[in-house]
Amino acid sequence: MRVISGQAKGHPLKAVPGSNTRPTTDKVKESMFSIIGPYFDEERVLDLFAGTGALGIEALSRGAGSAVFIDANSQSVEVVRRNLESTKLSGKAEVYRNDSRRALKALERKGVPFHIVFLDPPYVMKDCDELLKEMASRGLLADGALVVVEHHPDVKYEDRFAGFERTRYAEYGETALSIYTYQMPAEAEEELGHDSEAE
Repeated sequence: MRVISGQAKGHPLKAVPGSNTRPTTDKVKESMFSIIGPYFDEERVLDLFAGTGALGIEALSRGAGSAVFIDANSQSVEVVRRNLESTKLSGKAEVYRNDSRRALKALERKGVPFHIVFLDPPYVMKDCDELLKEMASRGLLADGALVVVEHHPDVKYEDRFAGFERTRYAEYGETALSIYTYQMPAEAEEELGHDSEAE
């Protein structure tokens, strides 16, 4: 497992001990970033089920401006921190141990929306669409945000729901990628405009 391209290209990444995490293979990761990138320009990234941190780190290596890494597993959080240190990307990252739902509440209080979101949860989780709706309702997604959902091919998500539109779908063996863009509803954009005027 390594960083494929960018500032930290070729750098090896540590794995999480045990078999509870399922790292994205380099082949899938390379395909994913060829679809959504390949390079970025200071975007804010959320890696919500971080595991090793490989997806958020890849985005940072390719030019994203900052990334928030969240995982409920303490070993994963430690591995993410080590991988960020070894790739010299710690200065652009925040790492938290938290459950995904509680994390969304905490992130809402910060009031900073994300441009790119990676959701690579355990395959037993089959409600990423509900999680995305919650993110949108909490104002965690910038208009035009890009969301990558990694899931088992047997799990089916709608092409369109609640402002999300699937722009690409691809299968790689036991892994499927659903890539969505998010369009903020007009009333939400108007509220943001009023808030900025008030400031």
